[in-house]
Amino acid sequence: MTPKSWMPRVGIVALLVLICCTAWACAQPVGTEQTSEPANPDVLRIATTTSLYDTGLLDELEAMYENMSGVDVQITSTGTGQALELGERCDVDVVLVHAPSLEQQFIDEGYGVNQRCFAYNNFIIVGPPDDPAGIMNMTPTEAFQAIYQAGTGGTEGVQFVSRGDESGTNTREIQIWEAAGYNYTDDIRDSGNWYLESGSGMGETLTLTNERGAYTLSDIGTFLSFQQDLDLEQLVTEGDDLLNRYSVMQVNPDTCPSVNYPEAVNFTNWLISNDTKQFIGEYGMEEFGQPLFTPLYPPECTEPPFNCTCAENVTV
Repeated sequence: MTPKSWMPRVGIVALLVLICCTAWACAQPVGTEQTSEPANPDVLRIATTTSLYDTGLLDELEAMYENMSGVDVQITSTGTGQALELGERCDVDVVLVHAPSLEQQFIDEGYGVNQRCFAYNNFIIVGPPDDPAGIMNMTPTEAFQAIYQAGTGGTEGVQFVSRGDESGTNTREIQIWEAAGYNYTDDIRDSGNWYLESGSGMGETLTLTNERGAYTLSDIGTFLSFQQDLDLEQLVTEGDDLLNRYSVMQVNPDTCPSVNYPEAVNFTNWLISNDTKQFIGEYGMEEFGQPLFTPLYPPECTEPPFNCTCAENVTV
């Protein structure tokens, strides 16, 4: 065989190898392709919900943990859905979130491990003092029904502002709409000017709600933190639909080998310790006359409606 007869075959083989390698790379699951760079042991990356951040609690916890550990804590504040996406992409080591259904999906898909609940508070429905939809002291589902009927019926001054950002608060809002008998996609979204989506965190959503004289669903902690700048009132404050549980998880090192798993475990165990929980339970008392969060302890956390683990330490 002459050189001219085998040279083209070499080129074809190389091309086939390149195509196969490219196809294999493209077929890998999103979020599982890793770099070879190991985690920086002196940095802990946390994705957290805006409700924990907007209240100022995370600033305090960050400073406490940095002083105790010497680790540089880097916090990204976003909605729960986006925080979990950061975990799926292996861009953070720890997630602090408050949407149990999304958390369980995150675990089931292999991204999160060692879930620990550590505190709770309540969601509330807030609105203008004149309450044009007449929801004061209703149940959450009754309130949403009244807002829908007034909003779609053209009652003057009735608007609802949703976060619309796949956050834990937005997830709970959708669950309440569905419990009230509505299909969220067909009946609520794009159903008229009465329903707005801010696409923002809780603090910004409350500010927009205040500007519009509208209603919204908020966690009690963020509302109290912003209350002095708002003309809104707490109108619906009780009901099983308003329970708001917060959890911490480490990003799975088997799925994301580049995460700082040892420090994520250290932080989790520190967060669920009695001393840290005592601080969380006292946070807000001096400024607001009531705590913004209630820490969880066994056996309460293991029973309905919480059904979670809150005190068992995680091991590496």
